Amino acid sequence: MTYIVKGSGLTIEDVVKVARNGEKVELHPDALEKIKKCRAMLEKKIEAHEIMYGVNTGIGEFSEVVLNDDQVKDFQKYLVYNHAAGIGKAAPIEHVRGAMLGRINVHAHGNSGIRPIITLTLIEMLNKGVTPFVCEKGSVGASGDLAPMSQIALLLMGEGRAYYKGELYEGKEAMEKAGIEVPGLFARDGLGTINGSNVLTAMSAIFLYDANRWLKQAEIGAAMSLEALKANMKPYTAKLHEVRGFKGAVRSANAINKLIEGGDLKEGRVKCKVQDAYSMRSTPQVIGAAHDALAYARSQVEIELNGVGDNPIFFPDENLQLSGANFQGSPVSVPMDMAGAALTMICVMSERRMNRLNNPALSVGLPAFLTKGAGMFSGLMLSQYTADMQIVEQRILSAPASVQSIPAAADQEDFVSMGMNTALKNNQILENAYGILGIEIMAAAQALDFREYKFGKGVTKAKEVVRRHVEFLDIDRPLYDDHNKMKELVKSCEILEEVEKVVGDLG
Repeated sequence: MTYIVKGSGLTIEDVVKVARNGEKVELHPDALEKIKKCRAMLEKKIEAHEIMYGVNTGIGEFSEVVLNDDQVKDFQKYLVYNHAAGIGKAAPIEHVRGAMLGRINVHAHGNSGIRPIITLTLIEMLNKGVTPFVCEKGSVGASGDLAPMSQIALLLMGEGRAYYKGELYEGKEAMEKAGIEVPGLFARDGLGTINGSNVLTAMSAIFLYDANRWLKQAEIGAAMSLEALKANMKPYTAKLHEVRGFKGAVRSANAINKLIEGGDLKEGRVKCKVQDAYSMRSTPQVIGAAHDALAYARSQVEIELNGVGDNPIFFPDENLQLSGANFQGSPVSVPMDMAGAALTMICVMSERRMNRLNNPALSVGLPAFLTKGAGMFSGLMLSQYTADMQIVEQRILSAPASVQSIPAAADQEDFVSMGMNTALKNNQILENAYGILGIEIMAAAQALDFREYKFGKGVTKAKEVVRRHVEFLDIDRPLYDDHNKMKELVKSCEILEEVEKVVGDLG
């Protein structure tokens, strides 16, 4: 398969296919013509010495400094040098590839004024597997992700460093090994490559893809715990949620009903309470709220993926150039702050159900801490500690980054989105979420082994998958291996994929 870039229709799934799975990319012929048309207009304006920000002026506080013809030639090189100012370890390859795809899609609109060879070279780099080395930190998410995008732009001058076939090379060598000609940077090419929030947007797209799959597994874990705790399932009736109207809650209730279908609890053959605690009764409302938050975040991220995030922006049909702030990352960072907090919220509820499984006063007849040898053995007592520690870290990380602006550039850039901080902390939140949910699922599987009634088809399959990786805890053993296995199991989505084969798509 090849993804055709045309400036529209780019989804988070497309980003994952290209960035993570290596799908090839091709520029639509119409997009190429738009890029050529815009560049022709820009070159006429340069010849006419029309003042244009970042083309024949400095940038930031130096935007009032007009450059002469000789300076225009070298300005793009020094612009990229100056902005390649990140710090820290290498960003994951999929984040960099996603950012490159997003930038190509911006160019495809024909409003950026860059030479076509710049866009075509970025495509060739994607297709031949040349991925620039980009420091993970340094962007404030306004004027674009300037620091990381500049490390990408260095390759267009044969500089910087890049990964190729699993090895890290100097930029020029990586391009030579892949057979890619270095185009160099002419007027506008540098700024037109770096001036958008493409890294944080790509990171957010990949996060949302993974977070949605994690949420489905949160519903699987909830269903397992509910069966083990003999929950009253009437609160999961779809009609109850439809009358309120939140789409996410309806989706979640339907998913959990699918998972318990065919079991004794669903069929009313297990005695239950008239009304359960909130962590059992309000799961559809809570997980549903997260579904709705992620759906909104997705809509915003996909607008950004398909919009013209650049500055200045050129309109060749009107012979017009406008300078503004379409690089500003706030439209992405605000909903993504919410998305990260939503995952933390689900983890808090997951831990509360795990607590009920452990606590003999709340577990409806399960042995204390899910062990047959209470006193001599402590069972899953310490698993709760491990979940709790990670939740506290998630809570700290759930403070919004989008309100944390610090002025820079002599107060020319006096408000920034800090969207890169949002993207980075969301990945940490999700990393912890894999482990927390893994612990609930492990505890639920342990609890189900103490029950003697029939479980739903989805729950039965989930427990079966868990037992392929983690044995029943008969006598105490070190649990760190089990915790790490469960974390990787949730991360792999094996449980989700196996369960959906049995019950169908969970949403």
